Amino acid sequence: MTPILLLASLTMLGYAACYLAVCAASPWGRCRRCHGARYHRTTIGTRRDCRRCDGTGIRVRAGRRLIDFIRAEYRDGHP
Repeated sequence: MTPILLLASLTMLGYAACYLAVCAASPWGRCRRCHGARYHRTTIGTRRDCRRCDGTGIRVRAGRRLIDFIRAEYRDGHP
């Protein structure tokens, strides 16, 4: 394995480990659609509650969903 490929794979593995640690410690993130403002502006200029986060301004991170899925599969005994 070339040194550059090894360094790139270790960097990706480190980045993934850090992201999963962040997801375990802080499972909620700001909504990407309304940026945590709880509403977004429509094309005609009115404000409406964000449908993506149901007007809360926060959403569960994708990594946290992955962690929960893996834990549920392990708990149920599936391989």
